[in-house]
Amino acid sequence: MNRRTRSKMPEWLALKEHAASMKRRHLRDLFAADPERGRRYALQAEGIYLDYSKNPLSDETLKLLFALARACDLEQETRRLFSGEKINQTEGRPVLHWALRDASGCPLPVDGVDVMPLIREVRERMAAAAGRMRSGNWIGHGGRSLRHIVHIGIGGSDLGPRMACSALSFYSQLDLPVHFVSNLDPGHLAATLRFLSPETTLFILASKTFTTQETMANAAGARDWLLEHFQDRAALGRHVVAVTANPQAALAWGIAAENVFEFWDWVGGRYSLPSAVGLPLMMSVGPERFMEMLSGFEAMDNHFRSAPPQANLPLLLALLGVWHADFMGAATHAVLPYSQYLRLFPAFLQQLEMESNGKGVDRDGREVDYATAPVLWGEPGTGGQHAFFQLLHQGTQAVPCDFIGFRRTLDPFRDHHEQLLANLFAQAQALAFGSTREELAHAGVPAEILPYREFPGSRPSNILLAEELTPGVLGKLIALYEHKVFAQGVLWNIFSFDQWGVELGKRIAGRLLPKIKGELPADDEDSSTRALIEYCRKQ
Repeated sequence: MNRRTRSKMPEWLALKEHAASMKRRHLRDLFAADPERGRRYALQAEGIYLDYSKNPLSDETLKLLFALARACDLEQETRRLFSGEKINQTEGRPVLHWALRDASGCPLPVDGVDVMPLIREVRERMAAAAGRMRSGNWIGHGGRSLRHIVHIGIGGSDLGPRMACSALSFYSQLDLPVHFVSNLDPGHLAATLRFLSPETTLFILASKTFTTQETMANAAGARDWLLEHFQDRAALGRHVVAVTANPQAALAWGIAAENVFEFWDWVGGRYSLPSAVGLPLMMSVGPERFMEMLSGFEAMDNHFRSAPPQANLPLLLALLGVWHADFMGAATHAVLPYSQYLRLFPAFLQQLEMESNGKGVDRDGREVDYATAPVLWGEPGTGGQHAFFQLLHQGTQAVPCDFIGFRRTLDPFRDHHEQLLANLFAQAQALAFGSTREELAHAGVPAEILPYREFPGSRPSNILLAEELTPGVLGKLIALYEHKVFAQGVLWNIFSFDQWGVELGKRIAGRLLPKIKGELPADDEDSSTRALIEYCRKQ
């Protein structure tokens, strides 16, 4: 590993100098100078087509970016990831989410134990449970088939399966709806249970530690709801399952041993969808579709670890992101899926990217003096066009965008889909090229409103296209962004697989709770917090 701070590396300084000249070049000029730019700056791999021509870059830019990746030992760091080394150094753990979808048959020892048989065993148990639910053979305590699934989790234990169930809802079993509860706000659980019956509801409690405050509070609410109806704790054995890395805590809570599905501390929550955390997805779409998704994950894993840099999709996205964040001054990044099925994909990526790389200290414990993860946000097109695209086109800051689309629709409304693609391509084109006052005047726009109608253009974007949204394609898209995040962590010399930034607020909340309840005085708190507690107590 190059121990020099990133911003002092010759490769970094060369990019900084180069960026100054690229900021003066408009995308209109770059396209005019190279009639084949749209084809040259495009890459197709694993069924995904990436058009990155609408970014302010040149051959020299790419040369310098790839030189930075080499100088940061990215190839060696990738080997360490896939060899099972403990690259999550602050927690002393390997990073093995990729093993959850590895079908190579090769052993993978962790502390002397081959984890691959454990992974297969849990997946077989998941498939058996999914089969019981889908067939109607999972019988509840009152003798009726369980036909509703309520998944209780938060963070990675919620965002992954919730996003995937939405993304693959076309393939779901219609008479087996899946509901998700994550918020500690009691309204979330109450609103979900309002139209359900204890007789036909299965709860999945997903918590890595089985101590997560929000999840355990909602789990207690679900338990009370069941027991109020059945008046028999034995009902928990038929109506509740657990997904956890702490099976003993789940057993102590009252869950039957056969209903505990384990995953492991070397699986980060935001990377846990292919583990038992994906149980509600497997129940919804079936084991076969779930395995198709895992095959998609594995295909992108293999692509990332073996493709040369110039043809490597995750690496290219990672380098483009570093280029925008650190050299072109972009503070945010928008992900804009032109697919209603992917409406939760930006929220999923928010956690993946911002929890992984939202770090201000490098691997050597030094404060960084460069940007790391940008603020990631987004909504599906075309709804976003009527909400925030105004800022994208004419605002005071350039926001790099990832547009995601599909050549074919899963649904019968073909004309709708062709209109959708037209809008996707149009937005990227408008962001890139804009419209000048001269063009507008020639089109007859009155002079007094020309300033308001002008579009500056040169706003960067990528377009990612796949054939259609299948389980396999979803797996490839998720893994694409996972490896992009990993590569950027290496380029920024930060640890991507811990999340210590979520701990302080949790500790303070634990300290404040008895004071809000009135069990302890709040005299030792700051004046703001003390006043807030006093105000809530008075109510």
